[in-house]
Amino acid sequence: MPTLRWTTVNAPAPDAEAFVMASRLEVRSFVDVPRFFLRSLTAWKQVTGAPGAFGASLIAQPLKRTFWTLSAWEDKEALYTYAKTEPHRSIMNGLRSTMRRSVFTFWEVPAADLPIGWADARRRLAEQERSDAQHTDGPTAA
Repeated sequence: MPTLRWTTVNAPAPDAEAFVMASRLEVRSFVDVPRFFLRSLTAWKQVTGAPGAFGASLIAQPLKRTFWTLSAWEDKEALYTYAKTEPHRSIMNGLRSTMRRSVFTFWEVPAADLPIGWADARRRLAEQERSDAQHTDGPTAA
């Protein structure tokens, strides 16, 4: 399982808050795995120079067609600015048709708690996936 360990991009002030995002991204086919992985490395490189980024990590599970991301930011605006900036924007738009299922979750922590552990991120993603399933698969009101 290729892992890019937590890389600190910018050291936050000790009393700062961090906006954290975790994602689990699945591609539809094994054919899509190499392309997705190479593009994710380009996005990774962008994170390492992104304004407002505190740090990030990536896990690739190519045999499961699954990729996990974890990043911490100065605030929500810094994350959203990164997501809308090239090359990330084009990468995500270009890969949209290859995606099977994606889960995203967001939370805030004291910056002193960075880096976030993968066990915590995976737990939060599982909770988010259950919550998303309840909202889309649950009973509908009459």
